[in-house]
Amino acid sequence: MNLEMQRFKAEFFKALAHPLRIRILEILAEGEKSVNEIQTLAGSEGSAVSQQLQVLRAKNIVTGTKDGNKVIYTLKDSMIIDLLAVARQIFNNHLVNTITILDKFKEEEEVPAVTPKN
Repeated sequence: MNLEMQRFKAEFFKALAHPLRIRILEILAEGEKSVNEIQTLAGSEGSAVSQQLQVLRAKNIVTGTKDGNKVIYTLKDSMIIDLLAVARQIFNNHLVNTITILDKFKEEEEVPAVTPKN
């Protein structure tokens, strides 16, 4: 893979590296929304939402279209929805592995220790 592609991927993932940005993308995965709708659904302040939308716009991850006095945001590429689904699957896989390890530790603690006879 060439260096430009690696740089693109690194910058792309940096743009996603914020919980509110991820939440905004999850909201936009459901369809286009105004800033006020995103703010309400995200449960966050308008200034924080606007700031994160600006980052996503600068990286061409979302687009904004003027509609009267408001801006309607959409995902630039619907593949973002797939990416979020894959990230959720990876998280679930990690969670399952962690639970399995914890269950094994719990089983080891429940086994009574055998004391040698003298």
